[in-house]
Amino acid sequence: MSPRNNPLGLNALQLKTLTLLQALAQISDHAQSLEDGAVRVSQLPRPHGDHFHLGTAVVLARDASGLANPAAWAALERKGLIRSEFPVAAVLTAAGLAYDTGLARQILHEAGH
Repeated sequence: MSPRNNPLGLNALQLKTLTLLQALAQISDHAQSLEDGAVRVSQLPRPHGDHFHLGTAVVLARDASGLANPAAWAALERKGLIRSEFPVAAVLTAAGLAYDTGLARQILHEAGH
């Protein structure tokens, strides 16, 4: 991803973590809309084997290490993309919901099972 497409300079781990949180924000079992336009994401998935399911998509566990990494959450919070309730939940701000990571197609693999 070029710096032009990543204005906050997120590293790869932060980009992947934000991508997954954004995807979780679209799934009613994980998301709660808040009055300020933010979305609280909870009930974070746990990998089984080398992957986990996220709605109709499959995510490789190696792409989801940031979901259990407090430093990744802290960086996203410092940049105003989430409000951390680590490890229970993350509140995606409007900026976090709108941030284009460019990774959804790369890490969210549509599954047939």
